[in-house]
Amino acid sequence: MVEIKPLEAKDFDNWLALWKAYQVFYKTDIPLETTKLTWQRFFEPSERMHALGAFNEKNELVGIVHAIFHRSCWLPDYSCYLQDLYVDASQRGSGTGEKLIEAVAELAREQNAGKLYWMTQEDNLVARGLYDKIAHKSGFIQYAKPL
Repeated sequence: MVEIKPLEAKDFDNWLALWKAYQVFYKTDIPLETTKLTWQRFFEPSERMHALGAFNEKNELVGIVHAIFHRSCWLPDYSCYLQDLYVDASQRGSGTGEKLIEAVAELAREQNAGKLYWMTQEDNLVARGLYDKIAHKSGFIQYAKPL
């Protein structure tokens, strides 16, 4: 069993370990300065960024999810972008990922968001298996242009 709750400042070191594992999974390296800035933003009331954690029965952090609320040209209300989701390998297949997504969905409902969405890499087949069960594909393909 896991409990999903907002991360607190005291969770930084445990969050950082999962955040680094997430980066390894996606073969990226986010500078420490950016990581620290991101962590600070989670606790800044003017930022519409949220970090939730999945804690096991020993109160160990075993999963993280980040959500960002933003305006949309298509909706009168905010949209909620689930930007990052990572579950420790020891918890995969246990329903932890789905619980983290549902916690973000509940947060989006509380904030009266008009939409919750996320993306993943094409070859992330394990995650896509879950996503295909609980959501629908939008049909859009993302492009990114280096700046």
